Amino acid sequence: MIDTRSGFSARVLVALACALGVLLAAPAISEAPGSHAAAAAGSGKVVALTFVGRMVGNLDRSVAFYKTLGFSQDPLANPAWRKDEVIEHLYGVKGIETRMAKMFVNDEATGQRFVVYLRELEGLPRKNLAEHTAWDPGVSHFGLVVPDAAQMWATLRAAGLLKARSWGGELIAPPGQTKGMLAYLTDPDGLDIELIDKRPAAPAENGRPARPAFVPGVSHVGLVVLDDAKARAFYGDLLGGQLQGAVDPPWLKGDFYDSAVGGHGNVLRFFNESFTEVSAPGGHMNFELVEFQNRKKPVETYGITDIGVGYVGFEVEGLDAFLTRVTAAGAKVVSDGIVTMKSGTREVMVRDPDVGGFVELFEHPKK
Repeated sequence: MIDTRSGFSARVLVALACALGVLLAAPAISEAPGSHAAAAAGSGKVVALTFVGRMVGNLDRSVAFYKTLGFSQDPLANPAWRKDEVIEHLYGVKGIETRMAKMFVNDEATGQRFVVYLRELEGLPRKNLAEHTAWDPGVSHFGLVVPDAAQMWATLRAAGLLKARSWGGELIAPPGQTKGMLAYLTDPDGLDIELIDKRPAAPAENGRPARPAFVPGVSHVGLVVLDDAKARAFYGDLLGGQLQGAVDPPWLKGDFYDSAVGGHGNVLRFFNESFTEVSAPGGHMNFELVEFQNRKKPVETYGITDIGVGYVGFEVEGLDAFLTRVTAAGAKVVSDGIVTMKSGTREVMVRDPDVGGFVELFEHPKK
Protein backbone atom coordinates (compact mmCIF):
# COMPACT_ATOMS: atom_id res chain seq x y z
CA MET A 1 0.00 0.00 0.00
CA ILE A 2 0.99 3.55 -0.38
CA ASP A 3 0.93 5.90 2.52
CA THR A 4 0.03 9.02 0.57
CA ARG A 5 1.64 11.27 3.16
CA SER A 6 5.11 9.82 2.76
CA GLY A 7 5.04 8.22 -0.71
CA PHE A 8 6.57 4.86 -1.53
CA SER A 9 8.96 3.20 0.88
CA ALA A 10 10.70 -0.20 0.76
CA ARG A 11 9.95 -2.59 -2.09
CA VAL A 12 7.32 -4.76 -0.46
CA LEU A 13 6.02 -2.10 1.84
CA VAL A 14 5.22 -0.45 -1.44
CA ALA A 15 3.64 -3.48 -2.99
CA LEU A 16 0.73 -4.02 -0.62
CA ALA A 17 1.13 -0.51 0.50
CA CYS A 18 0.55 0.11 -3.12
CA ALA A 19 -2.62 -1.82 -3.16
CA LEU A 20 -3.88 -1.03 0.32
CA GLY A 21 0.75 -0.47 1.43
CA VAL A 22 7.86 -22.83 -0.62
CA LEU A 23 8.63 -31.01 0.13
CA LEU A 24 7.57 -33.77 -1.74
CA ALA A 25 8.62 -37.43 -1.51
CA ALA A 26 7.65 -41.02 -0.83
CA PRO A 27 5.82 -42.06 2.37
CA ALA A 28 7.55 -41.41 5.65
CA ILE A 29 7.19 -42.09 9.34
CA SER A 30 5.77 -39.61 11.79
CA GLU A 31 7.77 -38.80 14.86
CA ALA A 32 7.19 -37.02 18.12
CA PRO A 33 8.79 -33.60 18.58
CA GLY A 34 12.12 -33.80 20.34
CA SER A 35 13.22 -37.19 18.98
CA HIS A 36 16.13 -35.59 17.12
CA ALA A 37 17.41 -33.39 19.93
CA ALA A 38 21.02 -33.93 18.94
CA ALA A 39 20.30 -32.44 15.51
CA ALA A 40 18.75 -29.31 16.94
CA ALA A 41 21.42 -27.12 18.35
CA GLY A 42 20.40 -24.25 20.58
CA SER A 43 16.83 -23.03 20.29
CA GLY A 44 16.55 -23.29 16.52
CA LYS A 45 15.83 -20.50 14.08
CA VAL A 46 14.16 -19.65 10.80
CA VAL A 47 16.61 -19.54 7.89
CA ALA A 48 14.37 -18.15 5.18
CA LEU A 49 10.88 -17.68 3.79
CA THR A 50 10.80 -20.19 0.93
CA PHE A 51 7.38 -20.68 -0.70
CA VAL A 52 3.64 -20.32 -0.49
CA GLY A 53 1.07 -23.07 -0.93
CA ARG A 54 -2.56 -23.00 -2.00
CA MET A 55 -5.27 -25.66 -1.62
CA VAL A 56 -7.29 -25.86 -4.83
CA GLY A 57 -10.49 -27.49 -6.00
CA ASN A 58 -9.35 -28.46 -9.48
CA LEU A 59 -5.62 -28.68 -10.17
CA ASP A 60 -5.88 -28.57 -13.96
CA ARG A 61 -7.97 -25.42 -13.82
CA SER A 62 -5.60 -23.75 -11.37
CA VAL A 63 -2.48 -24.67 -13.37
CA ALA A 64 -4.03 -23.13 -16.48
CA PHE A 65 -4.79 -19.93 -14.55
CA TYR A 66 -1.29 -19.56 -13.11
CA LYS A 67 0.28 -20.22 -16.51
CA THR A 68 -1.81 -17.41 -17.96
CA LEU A 69 -0.60 -15.25 -15.09
CA GLY A 70 3.01 -15.88 -16.18
CA PHE A 71 3.98 -18.83 -13.97
CA SER A 72 5.82 -21.90 -15.28
CA GLN A 73 5.20 -25.49 -14.12
CA ASP A 74 8.12 -27.55 -12.84
CA PRO A 75 8.10 -30.73 -14.98
CA LEU A 76 9.94 -32.68 -12.27
CA ALA A 77 7.00 -32.42 -9.88
CA ASN A 78 4.59 -35.21 -10.82
CA PRO A 79 1.00 -33.88 -10.94
CA ALA A 80 -0.63 -37.36 -11.02
CA TRP A 81 -3.07 -38.57 -8.36
CA ARG A 82 -1.40 -40.71 -5.71
CA LYS A 83 -1.63 -42.00 -2.16
CA ASP A 84 0.86 -39.99 -0.12
CA GLU A 85 1.44 -40.89 3.53
CA VAL A 86 3.75 -37.91 3.97
CA ILE A 87 0.93 -35.52 3.19
CA GLU A 88 -1.48 -37.49 5.38
CA HIS A 89 0.89 -37.17 8.35
CA LEU A 90 1.69 -33.54 7.54
CA TYR A 91 -1.98 -32.54 7.39
CA GLY A 92 -3.12 -34.87 10.16
CA VAL A 93 -5.64 -36.72 7.95
CA LYS A 94 -6.09 -40.29 6.65
CA GLY A 95 -7.39 -42.08 3.57
CA ILE A 96 -6.82 -39.35 1.01
CA GLU A 97 -5.39 -39.13 -2.47
CA THR A 98 -3.64 -36.01 -3.64
CA ARG A 99 -1.98 -34.37 -6.60
CA MET A 100 0.22 -31.31 -6.76
CA ALA A 101 1.76 -28.83 -9.17
CA LYS A 102 4.88 -26.81 -8.45
CA MET A 103 4.54 -23.45 -10.14
CA PHE A 104 7.22 -20.79 -10.21
CA VAL A 105 7.89 -17.32 -11.47
CA ASN A 106 11.30 -15.76 -11.98
CA ASP A 107 12.23 -12.74 -9.89
CA GLU A 108 13.88 -10.22 -12.18
CA ALA A 109 15.64 -8.55 -9.25
CA THR A 110 17.43 -11.68 -8.02
CA GLY A 111 17.31 -13.99 -11.04
CA GLN A 112 15.81 -16.67 -8.79
CA ARG A 113 12.49 -18.50 -8.70
CA PHE A 114 9.69 -18.01 -6.24
CA VAL A 115 7.53 -21.13 -5.86
CA VAL A 116 3.79 -21.51 -5.41
CA TYR A 117 2.58 -25.06 -4.64
CA LEU A 118 -0.95 -25.94 -5.78
CA ARG A 119 -2.51 -29.01 -4.18
CA GLU A 120 -5.80 -30.84 -4.72
CA LEU A 121 -7.12 -33.60 -2.44
CA GLU A 122 -9.98 -36.08 -2.49
CA GLY A 123 -11.30 -38.67 -0.06
CA LEU A 124 -12.53 -36.30 2.66
CA PRO A 125 -15.05 -33.47 3.03
CA ARG A 126 -13.64 -30.09 2.00
CA LYS A 127 -15.18 -26.75 2.82
CA ASN A 128 -15.01 -24.22 -0.01
CA LEU A 129 -13.85 -20.81 1.17
CA ALA A 130 -13.83 -19.12 -2.24
CA GLU A 131 -16.39 -16.48 -1.28
CA HIS A 132 -14.39 -14.69 1.42
CA THR A 133 -13.56 -10.99 1.23
CA ALA A 134 -10.04 -9.56 1.02
CA TRP A 135 -10.31 -8.35 4.62
CA ASP A 136 -11.55 -11.51 6.36
CA PRO A 137 -9.18 -12.46 9.24
CA GLY A 138 -6.83 -15.27 8.17
CA VAL A 139 -7.06 -14.50 4.44
CA SER A 140 -3.71 -14.61 2.65
CA HIS A 141 -2.39 -13.12 -0.58
CA PHE A 142 0.80 -12.45 -2.48
CA GLY A 143 1.87 -9.52 -4.64
CA LEU A 144 2.88 -10.19 -8.24
CA VAL A 145 4.66 -7.55 -10.32
CA VAL A 146 4.23 -8.05 -14.07
CA PRO A 147 5.77 -6.24 -17.08
CA ASP A 148 2.43 -4.85 -18.21
CA ALA A 149 -0.46 -5.04 -15.76
CA ALA A 150 -2.99 -3.64 -18.25
CA GLN A 151 -2.08 -6.29 -20.82
CA MET A 152 -2.20 -9.06 -18.21
CA TRP A 153 -5.58 -7.79 -17.02
CA ALA A 154 -6.89 -7.84 -20.60
CA THR A 155 -5.46 -11.31 -21.24
CA LEU A 156 -7.14 -12.74 -18.14
CA ARG A 157 -10.42 -11.06 -19.05
CA ALA A 158 -10.33 -12.38 -22.63
CA ALA A 159 -9.66 -15.92 -21.36
CA GLY A 160 -12.57 -15.70 -18.91
CA LEU A 161 -10.13 -15.99 -15.99
CA LEU A 162 -10.37 -12.50 -14.52
CA LYS A 163 -12.08 -12.42 -11.13
CA ALA A 164 -11.38 -8.87 -10.06
CA ARG A 165 -12.04 -7.53 -6.58
CA SER A 166 -11.39 -3.90 -7.47
CA TRP A 167 -14.00 -1.22 -8.10
CA GLY A 168 -15.41 -1.59 -11.58
CA GLY A 169 -13.26 -4.65 -12.16
CA GLU A 170 -10.43 -2.41 -13.28
CA LEU A 171 -6.84 -1.59 -12.35
CA ILE A 172 -6.57 1.26 -9.85
CA ALA A 173 -4.41 4.36 -10.16
CA PRO A 174 -2.40 5.31 -7.05
CA PRO A 175 -2.96 8.79 -5.62
CA GLY A 176 -1.54 11.51 -7.85
CA GLN A 177 -1.44 9.25 -10.91
CA THR A 178 -3.84 8.61 -13.74
CA LYS A 179 -2.63 5.19 -14.97
CA GLY A 180 -4.22 2.12 -13.42
CA MET A 181 -1.34 0.05 -12.13
CA LEU A 182 -2.61 -2.36 -9.47
CA ALA A 183 -5.61 -4.18 -8.07
CA TYR A 184 -6.65 -7.34 -6.28
CA LEU A 185 -7.92 -10.34 -8.20
CA THR A 186 -8.48 -13.93 -7.15
CA ASP A 187 -7.44 -17.30 -8.53
CA PRO A 188 -10.18 -19.83 -9.41
CA ASP A 189 -10.59 -20.74 -5.72
CA GLY A 190 -10.86 -17.21 -4.36
CA LEU A 191 -7.24 -16.91 -3.20
CA ASP A 192 -6.07 -13.33 -3.48
CA ILE A 193 -3.33 -11.98 -5.72
CA GLU A 194 -2.30 -8.34 -5.84
CA LEU A 195 -1.35 -7.55 -9.44
CA ILE A 196 1.15 -4.70 -9.74
CA ASP A 197 2.55 -2.96 -12.80
CA LYS A 198 6.30 -2.86 -13.40
CA ARG A 199 7.74 0.57 -12.67
CA PRO A 200 11.23 2.10 -12.75
CA ALA A 201 12.82 3.70 -9.72
CA ALA A 202 12.38 7.44 -9.33
CA PRO A 203 14.67 9.88 -7.49
CA ALA A 204 13.48 12.18 -4.76
CA GLU A 205 12.18 15.47 -6.10
CA ASN A 206 9.87 18.31 -5.14
CA GLY A 207 9.62 17.04 -1.59
CA ARG A 208 8.63 13.53 -2.69
CA PRO A 209 10.78 10.69 -1.35
CA ALA A 210 12.72 8.50 -3.77
CA ARG A 211 10.71 5.51 -4.99
CA PRO A 212 12.20 2.06 -5.60
CA ALA A 213 11.52 0.12 -8.75
CA PHE A 214 8.85 -2.53 -9.06
CA VAL A 215 10.46 -5.42 -10.94
CA PRO A 216 8.64 -8.52 -12.24
CA GLY A 217 8.30 -11.34 -9.74
CA VAL A 218 6.57 -12.02 -6.41
CA SER A 219 7.02 -8.89 -4.34
CA HIS A 220 5.57 -9.93 -0.99
CA VAL A 221 3.36 -12.39 0.90
CA GLY A 222 0.55 -11.16 3.11
CA LEU A 223 -1.92 -12.22 5.81
CA VAL A 224 -4.91 -10.45 7.36
CA VAL A 225 -4.51 -10.50 11.15
CA LEU A 226 -6.72 -9.63 14.09
CA ASP A 227 -4.24 -8.74 16.84
CA ASP A 228 -1.15 -7.09 15.41
CA ALA A 229 0.82 -7.44 18.65
CA LYS A 230 0.16 -11.19 18.78
CA ALA A 231 0.90 -11.60 15.07
CA ARG A 232 4.13 -9.57 15.25
CA ALA A 233 5.28 -11.52 18.30
CA PHE A 234 4.91 -14.72 16.27
CA TYR A 235 6.10 -13.74 12.80
CA GLY A 236 8.56 -11.11 13.97
CA ASP A 237 9.95 -11.90 17.41
CA LEU A 238 9.70 -15.70 17.13
CA LEU A 239 10.14 -16.45 13.43
CA GLY A 240 12.71 -13.69 13.08
CA GLY A 241 11.10 -11.22 10.71
CA GLN A 242 12.68 -7.79 10.71
CA LEU A 243 10.08 -5.06 10.96
CA GLN A 244 10.28 -2.51 8.18
CA GLY A 245 8.93 0.93 8.92
CA ALA A 246 7.18 2.27 12.00
CA VAL A 247 6.47 0.12 15.05
CA ASP A 248 3.09 1.82 15.33
CA PRO A 249 2.09 2.80 11.76
CA PRO A 250 -0.90 5.10 11.17
CA TRP A 251 -4.33 3.87 10.27
CA LEU A 252 -5.14 4.47 6.60
CA LYS A 253 -8.44 4.99 4.84
CA GLY A 254 -9.92 6.47 1.70
CA ASP A 255 -10.98 5.55 -1.79
CA PHE A 256 -7.60 4.20 -2.83
CA TYR A 257 -7.50 1.68 -0.02
CA ASP A 258 -11.07 0.65 -0.73
CA SER A 259 -11.00 0.60 -4.52
CA ALA A 260 -8.07 -1.82 -4.93
CA VAL A 261 -9.84 -4.53 -2.89
CA GLY A 262 -13.42 -3.66 -3.71
CA GLY A 263 -14.32 -2.45 -0.24
CA HIS A 264 -16.01 0.55 1.30
CA GLY A 265 -15.08 2.26 4.56
CA ASN A 266 -11.98 0.20 5.34
CA VAL A 267 -9.60 1.49 8.00
CA LEU A 268 -6.35 -0.44 7.96
CA ARG A 269 -2.64 -0.50 8.61
CA PHE A 270 0.13 -2.91 7.78
CA PHE A 271 3.34 -4.26 9.29
CA ASN A 272 6.05 -5.66 7.03
CA GLU A 273 8.28 -8.38 8.51
CA SER A 274 11.28 -8.94 6.22
CA PHE A 275 12.78 -12.43 5.73
CA THR A 276 15.70 -13.77 3.73
CA GLU A 277 14.69 -15.73 0.61
CA VAL A 278 16.27 -19.19 0.51
CA SER A 279 16.69 -19.10 -3.28
CA ALA A 280 18.19 -15.63 -3.14
CA PRO A 281 20.25 -15.24 0.06
CA GLY A 282 21.05 -11.67 -0.87
CA GLY A 283 17.39 -10.84 -1.31
CA HIS A 284 14.52 -10.43 1.09
CA MET A 285 10.80 -11.07 1.03
CA ASN A 286 8.33 -9.16 3.15
CA PHE A 287 5.63 -10.98 5.06
CA GLU A 288 2.96 -8.33 5.31
CA LEU A 289 0.58 -8.37 8.26
CA VAL A 290 -2.56 -6.41 7.40
CA GLU A 291 -4.84 -5.28 10.20
CA PHE A 292 -8.29 -3.80 9.63
CA GLN A 293 -9.45 -1.60 12.49
CA ASN A 294 -13.14 -1.89 11.62
CA ARG A 295 -13.35 -5.47 10.31
CA LYS A 296 -12.77 -7.38 13.52
CA LYS A 297 -14.74 -10.61 13.66
CA PRO A 298 -14.14 -14.22 14.71
CA VAL A 299 -12.06 -16.25 12.28
CA GLU A 300 -14.18 -18.63 10.24
CA THR A 301 -13.45 -22.27 11.07
CA TYR A 302 -11.27 -23.80 8.38
CA GLY A 303 -8.72 -26.60 7.97
CA ILE A 304 -5.59 -27.11 5.92
CA THR A 305 -7.39 -29.38 3.44
CA ASP A 306 -10.18 -26.90 2.66
CA ILE A 307 -10.42 -25.30 -0.77
CA GLY A 308 -9.18 -21.71 -0.81
CA VAL A 309 -6.76 -22.06 2.10
CA GLY A 310 -3.21 -20.72 1.78
CA TYR A 311 -0.05 -21.41 3.76
CA VAL A 312 3.55 -20.23 3.86
CA GLY A 313 6.78 -22.25 4.13
CA PHE A 314 9.84 -21.40 6.23
CA GLU A 315 13.14 -23.28 6.27
CA VAL A 316 14.41 -23.86 9.81
CA GLU A 317 17.64 -24.91 11.52
CA GLY A 318 17.13 -26.96 14.69
CA LEU A 319 13.51 -27.90 14.00
CA ASP A 320 12.91 -29.86 17.22
CA ALA A 321 13.98 -27.07 19.53
CA PHE A 322 12.30 -24.46 17.38
CA LEU A 323 9.01 -26.36 17.37
CA THR A 324 9.12 -26.40 21.18
CA ARG A 325 9.39 -22.62 21.14
CA VAL A 326 6.64 -22.31 18.56
CA THR A 327 4.15 -24.36 20.58
CA ALA A 328 5.14 -22.56 23.78
CA ALA A 329 4.21 -19.34 21.99
CA GLY A 330 0.68 -20.61 21.39
CA ALA A 331 0.90 -22.14 17.92
CA LYS A 332 -1.07 -25.35 17.36
CA VAL A 333 0.51 -28.40 15.68
CA VAL A 334 -1.59 -29.80 12.82
CA SER A 335 0.74 -32.64 11.80
CA ASP A 336 1.24 -36.04 13.43
CA GLY A 337 4.42 -34.76 15.01
CA ILE A 338 7.40 -34.02 12.80
CA VAL A 339 7.22 -35.90 9.50
CA THR A 340 10.36 -37.23 7.79
CA MET A 341 10.51 -37.48 4.02
CA LYS A 342 12.46 -40.07 2.07
CA SER A 343 15.00 -37.35 1.24
CA GLY A 344 15.61 -36.81 4.96
CA THR A 345 13.89 -33.44 5.05
CA ARG A 346 11.74 -33.10 8.16
CA GLU A 347 8.63 -30.94 8.28
CA VAL A 348 5.67 -29.95 10.40
CA MET A 349 2.56 -27.83 9.88
CA VAL A 350 1.41 -25.42 12.58
CA ARG A 351 -1.19 -22.69 12.99
CA ASP A 352 -0.26 -19.26 14.24
CA PRO A 353 -1.71 -18.09 17.58
CA ASP A 354 -3.61 -15.13 16.13
CA VAL A 355 -5.78 -16.13 13.17
CA GLY A 356 -4.71 -19.77 12.82
CA GLY A 357 -2.73 -19.05 9.67
CA PHE A 358 -0.98 -22.18 8.40
CA VAL A 359 2.84 -22.26 8.54
CA GLU A 360 4.96 -25.14 7.25
CA LEU A 361 8.33 -25.43 9.01
CA PHE A 362 10.92 -27.73 7.49
CA GLU A 363 14.59 -28.67 7.95
CA HIS A 364 16.85 -30.24 5.32
CA PRO A 365 19.25 -32.99 6.42
CA LYS A 366 22.74 -31.81 7.15
CA LYS A 367 25.15 -32.43 4.31
